[in-house]
Amino acid sequence: MSQVLIVDDKELMRDSVGATLRRAGFTVAAAAGGAAALELVAQRRPDAVVTDLQMPGMSGIELLGKLNELDGDVPVVMMTAFGTIETAVEAMKLGAFDYITKPFEGDELVIAVKRAISHGRVVRENAVLRAREAESSDERGLGRVVGDSPAMRRVKEQMIAVAGSQGTIMICGESGSGKEVVARAIHEMSERAQGPFLAVNCAALSESLLESELFGHERGAFTGAEALRKGRFELADRGTLLLDEVSEVSPKIQAKLLRVLQERSFERVGSSTSIGCDVRVIATSNRDLPRAVSGGEFRQDLFFRLNVLPIHLPPLRDRPEDVASLAEHAAGKIAAREGRPPVRFDDDALTLLARYEWPGNVRELQNICERAVVLTAARGRGETVSRAMIEPWLTGAGRVEPEPSSNGWHAAAIFETKPGPPLMEGRTLEEIEREAIVAALRLNNGHRQRTARSLGIGVRTLGLKLKKWKEMQLVEQSL
Repeated sequence: MSQVLIVDDKELMRDSVGATLRRAGFTVAAAAGGAAALELVAQRRPDAVVTDLQMPGMSGIELLGKLNELDGDVPVVMMTAFGTIETAVEAMKLGAFDYITKPFEGDELVIAVKRAISHGRVVRENAVLRAREAESSDERGLGRVVGDSPAMRRVKEQMIAVAGSQGTIMICGESGSGKEVVARAIHEMSERAQGPFLAVNCAALSESLLESELFGHERGAFTGAEALRKGRFELADRGTLLLDEVSEVSPKIQAKLLRVLQERSFERVGSSTSIGCDVRVIATSNRDLPRAVSGGEFRQDLFFRLNVLPIHLPPLRDRPEDVASLAEHAAGKIAAREGRPPVRFDDDALTLLARYEWPGNVRELQNICERAVVLTAARGRGETVSRAMIEPWLTGAGRVEPEPSSNGWHAAAIFETKPGPPLMEGRTLEEIEREAIVAALRLNNGHRQRTARSLGIGVRTLGLKLKKWKEMQLVEQSL
């Protein structure tokens, strides 16, 4: 049901216009002036605004300017007396959609509002279409997800099953495996495809910045907050919000996320006013969340709220059948972007790529493809990429990998790398933990993400421990 905001300093006019629009089937909100109207718009975007032209404090023209700053796509209908028609026409030049002259009939008002809402809807849909024109039609939805291995066919079946639901989705998989690609594809296959798709990297922001990014803040809420800012939950209204690496958020943010998922409302930082939101949440994690829950690092109730529709994205090493198609797809896109001729990998190169362990997953493969495309053209080697060309680029970490146990690396494999006294003799638990982590880092050639995964801990946890030990000069600075 479309919502219309009525702005007029006269209560009788607000009531009369509101009653007319409610009878026509609209949801109505009302404000006695421009400042109050802006507060309502900041809380929830209306489908149209009907405002008087002459009001004390802030005129309709001034309100129009403020609305254009907040959201230029909200259509505005001006109500004006006969003597101010010229001013109303001027307002239309500044962005108002239409005006009606007082006194007016109810049907005239309803028709103007319906036209305004229809116009606003077309403007928003055209904006979405323009944004999507940059992508070819075959790279939307399932077309984004490359691979036809049995593992990826199961993932695609799950994507089709969950796309029509409104439930929260949890996508788990190693870093670089393509979790955001899958999330965006699900959005494009869903009923919310016409709405926004926004993503937040939860691991990249501090607690205070992440809180403001997700929920927004009021002007003056903290030092540097010079203007009101809408958060991602508000901006993603009627669309999809991706919480990337949600396992890395602090307990405080976890509590606020739980409240949003339960109540479908939140407060901006510095405000006590609840704002409703209609957002489909997709979360991703490269960690073993059940283990994080059992270890007290992640709230169990939030995990249950996020893990309604789980999807596990397999690492690239578990689906070598997909490497050739992924390489061809990535090389083609990169060549088109760089304005270079298309390249192909010869059979020996594809065999090498298929046997590689891919510690960086699809992201690492894309980097290899980009390097191949650029250097093949730069060195005049023609359009074929050979095994000899790419072999030096493949890291040692991906060539030989010890067999992990169900709980990470076998303890024997870790501790046999460094001779010393028996495991428990004369050492504290922290010393044993430090030795295990250092040994795992050496086994993984210093690759922190692989080390964290093998030990069953988060990358942030590993980084904090190493930082502490380096400051205490208990481990080498090079680690």
